[in-house]
This record gives sequence, structure tokens and C-alpha cells, in this order.
Amino acid sequence: MEKPLFIDTHAHLDDARYDADREAVVQRAKDAGLKNVITIGCWNAKRGFDGPLSIVRDNAFAYLSLGVHPHEAGQVGDDVFALIRRLALDEANRVVALGETGLDYHYEHSPRDKQKAVFIKHIRLGRELNLPLIIHSREADKDTMEILESEGASSIGGVFHCFSGDASIARKALDIGFYLSFAGIITFPKADAVREVVQTVPIERMLIETDCPYLAPSPHRGKRNEPAFVVRTAQEIAKIKKMSVADVARITTANAEGVFGLEKREAIKIAYPIRNSLYLNVTNRCSNHCSFCAKFKSYTVKGHYLRLKEEPSFEEVLKAIGDNPLKYDEIVFCGFGEPLLRLDLVKKIGLHLKKMGCRIRIDTDGLANLVHNRNILPELGFVDVISVSLNAPDSAAYQRLIKTPFGEAAYPAILFFLREAGKHIAKVVASVVAVPGLDVEACRKVAEDELGVAFRVREYDNVG
Repeated sequence: MEKPLFIDTHAHLDDARYDADREAVVQRAKDAGLKNVITIGCWNAKRGFDGPLSIVRDNAFAYLSLGVHPHEAGQVGDDVFALIRRLALDEANRVVALGETGLDYHYEHSPRDKQKAVFIKHIRLGRELNLPLIIHSREADKDTMEILESEGASSIGGVFHCFSGDASIARKALDIGFYLSFAGIITFPKADAVREVVQTVPIERMLIETDCPYLAPSPHRGKRNEPAFVVRTAQEIAKIKKMSVADVARITTANAEGVFGLEKREAIKIAYPIRNSLYLNVTNRCSNHCSFCAKFKSYTVKGHYLRLKEEPSFEEVLKAIGDNPLKYDEIVFCGFGEPLLRLDLVKKIGLHLKKMGCRIRIDTDGLANLVHNRNILPELGFVDVISVSLNAPDSAAYQRLIKTPFGEAAYPAILFFLREAGKHIAKVVASVVAVPGLDVEACRKVAEDELGVAFRVREYDNVG
């Protein structure tokens, strides 16, 4: 039987408490069955990120997250975020996340308004770089959730580290696509409330961590924590969930690899073929948070990994398309995001390809007019087919299935978009995902009878 492999998703290996025996600590982690460690690079006013950077450069075993802890929020300016951006884009630094970032109202070492501002900067940079977030939230759950939701953090996701909140906060975090990471706290005798959360949270949405050198699990409590001790947390989860430790190891490791893209970072696709169509992945951003969106389970589609590190430029997209786009039946603007958020790029590429004789399709959520505050359809005359995600027979059902920042304005805007599209584009299709409970036939009537457009039902993938 293969030895279980674990990932400690939150360690502070640059801490001075490891200076005397860091190599031995790493070796013990490997001996205990750890596959990887994510070390957390918290910015320091004196040393910047020098310590955590040295860890990943000396250890292929380690990946890195970069951020400003809420305790330090009052000391940073835009130059620190420019530095984070530069470091994150350098593949040598093995950066897989931003954080830890968030709010800490227990100590309040930084003013709350500063903490919020810095937290928001992390989210916006995460969306730009398409990196997940590692969230620190202490006695600040309400404000943390409000900021994550208002800033569209669900589009990049991430993890609530060292989760110790209640079931209500756990559910809200899961609902916006985040994972929960559990540390040695769950082994403490008085941690019944957290163990109850572990019982209710699906293991498919769990990670494990040490937060070392802090929070050593029992029987090591009170001592310096280290990555090898993450196995003790896995054992406790196995006990609570009535699973084997090997099960917990396998599932949480796969979860971590999915959240942080650990195994597929070198194979990100801008252009990817399916059958004889070539799809263009120009953004992972999206206004909406669809309850059925596949990227909350995996960024892989038909074997293509689509989690962009950066949004591609015109030149990068053309390079990815290659020299002979006419060999494809169609070129489709459809990645793991809403392509019309990058309207100018879509127009530039689309017109370029159209002049070459390519057939063009756009798959969209139909909300571009609200995004750009104008009717953009007259600008899409180069498009041959547009497929619009209707997804519901009425506004109330749409609101249940789709968390959209446009509220009640969203569904009427989609209906207008579908009607208007036929004036400028030869073929217009309204699509729905056949999620359980959706009245597909009612959707069909809206599309075909009320709007006079074609209708397509897409399969619901509930795997994961």
C-alpha cells in the first residue's frame, strides 16, 4: 500500500524559531509523508519578503504565498503591492496564492479602515493575477464576508485558513467558492464547536495546515509546531468523519493541488481545441457567481488547464492561436470567465480573425450592456454566432441560481440582449445548464416563443 501524502497548506517556515534546525524540520516533514508545504510570506517592514523567498529558492518541496498580514496593514503603500505583483509573476518564486490577508479585530494592531483597504488591494491583485486568496479572519467574519462578496473574490476563490468560525460562517464561505483549512485546534480538548464544523463540512472542501510554528496539536500543544504535525490534524479529521487517514490525505491533497494549481502550473492554456473548434481563454474574471460553475470544482476542461496567471495580450492570444486558424471550424471566445469583460480585446482579435475568413462565436452571460453601460451589440457585427446564458425562465429563478452584482436588473438585461442580438448577429442561441430543479421547458418557451431565438440545454456536471 502506498504511503499517504499530505500537504501543509499554511506554514511560516521563515520564522526565526526554525533558524537552528530548518533543514531537519523539512526532512521530518518529508519523512512524515508530506508531499509539499505552502509557506506564507508575510511582508515585514525590515526584511520585506527576503525570508520566505529564501525558503522556496532553497526547497523545491515548498511553494509560496505572498501578502500583508492585517497586523501590518497600517505600514504598507502601493510599492509593496507592486513588489508582490513582480515577485508573483516570476516563476522562480513558485507563488501560488496571495495572503495571508484579511481582518483581525482581536488585536487591532492596524486600524480597521487600513485593514479593509489592504484586504481589498489583495483581492483586486488576486483577480488581476488570477491567484487564490489565503484569508485570515479573527472576530471580523461579517466584514470579511462583505468585502469578499462585494469585491467578487469568488472568481478566484481560496481558503479560510485555520478556520475556527461557526457553521453559519462556514456555509457562507463555501457558498462563495472558498475552502476551509483546519489546523491543530481541532485536537484541543475544548474545541468541540470547531469539531462540529468539521463534521458538517464536505471533505471535498477541506484543506489541512499547521500554521506552524503556532498552534501545535495535542499531544505537542505548547511546543513549537512544525509541518510534520499536520498528520495529527489529518488523523483527527479521519476520526471525526469516520474515514481512514489515507482517505483524508488523498482528498485534502487533491483539494490543495486544485485550489493552488500545484501540478498544472506549467500547462495553462490561452487557446485550446475541443473537437474541431478552437476556444480562446482571454479572462478568468466573471461578474456572476453561478452556483453550477465548473471552476469552483476544477479549472480543467477536457484536459485543458485554464487558470490564467495573467490575462493575455492581443499578441499573446495570436501566438496561442497559431499560424493556421482556418483549420478550425470556428474560433470561440469562451474560457473560464466572461469574454466580453474584455470587449476591446475581443473586438480586436475577432476582426483580425474575421478578415482571415474565420467563423467567430462568442459564449457570454448576456450582461455586457450593464457592464459597459451601453448597447455593445452593434459593435459585434463580425460575430457569426452568439450563445447567451439564459439559465432561468424568470428573474426570481435567475436570482436563486446566479449571484449577480446587478440584482433585479440582470434578467431583463439578458432578455434585451437576446432580442437585440438578432439585429446584428446571424445566429443567436439561448442556453441553460440543466441543474436539478430547473424548469427547462419553461426556459425553452422563453427562448423560442418569447424571444424567437434558438435554444440549447447544456449538461450539468455535478462531479466534485
